[in-house]
Amino acid sequence: MLFTYYPKCSTCIKAKKWLDEKGIKYTARHIVEENPSYDELKEWFAKSELPLKKFFNTSGVLYKEMQLKDKLSGMSEEEQLRLLATNGMLVKRPVVVSDTTVLIGFKEVEWEEKLK
Repeated sequence: MLFTYYPKCSTCIKAKKWLDEKGIKYTARHIVEENPSYDELKEWFAKSELPLKKFFNTSGVLYKEMQLKDKLSGMSEEEQLRLLATNGMLVKRPVVVSDTTVLIGFKEVEWEEKLK
């Protein structure tokens, strides 16, 4: 299982602690040092069955600076995925990718259910 996170993110810290307490094994990956690639994002998006907007860190400084709230609706999925692949700070985190699921953000109840 892949755990993609940003070490200074309080939600990521909580999620990492939760995984460790549950004894769930994972490979940790710093989202900025090793940004998800276009191909990875495309695969995760397909597997997640979530709207692509859920992959964007809508509360992030970069998202706001780039005024993506107004621009995303006019972009194709392809363009949005390519944009996400340019900077890890655009991607909502943490992201957990297993063989069967993709989880974005940390919601303990959802994680409990999906990572049994």
